[in-house]
Amino acid sequence: TYQLRYDAPGSPALAKEICELLTASGIEAGLDPARGFDHGVFVPLKMMFPQANIPVVQVSLHHSLDPSLHMAIGAAIAPLRERGVLIVGSGMSYHNMSKLMSGEREIKDSDQFDEWLSESCEMESTQRAARLCDWSNAPAGRSAHPREEHLLPLMVAAGAGGLSGGRRIFRDRVMGSTVAAFQFD
Repeated sequence: TYQLRYDAPGSPALAKEICELLTASGIEAGLDPARGFDHGVFVPLKMMFPQANIPVVQVSLHHSLDPSLHMAIGAAIAPLRERGVLIVGSGMSYHNMSKLMSGEREIKDSDQFDEWLSESCEMESTQRAARLCDWSNAPAGRSAHPREEHLLPLMVAAGAGGLSGGRRIFRDRVMGSTVAAFQFD
């Protein structure tokens, strides 16, 4: 991914508004106009919008990696959805690199975690938040995510998702693991 380019325009006005929404919600935030896009941002957007003709603002994970804080970040920026701002939480529903690189044809713990994750994402917001914030105690939770950086973007999207349950819109096997994507209406 270091060879790929995605030269989408930014939106300083939207970035400032996101900072204001976060700060108003009691979440410390700052701007870094020199930071480029992370591969978790530009890889999916390159597939979705290959012309790179939409403004993109990246919101970084908080260093605490606290799931409830990331749910709160999503809730704070949720009003942007009413204006047509697409909030994408890009990561991976299963991200155990040791197992992914092991050559296993069927990684069973990914199936366990996927079942739990799908059930959790499809719940209404209060139940969904409680379950997702306790993801590390889910069946195969820590096996699926030895490090949580690739799961926390889902917390932001779920936090922005409103009251209704989400829905799984994609499920497949990648390198022996079950992976899924969710949409929150």
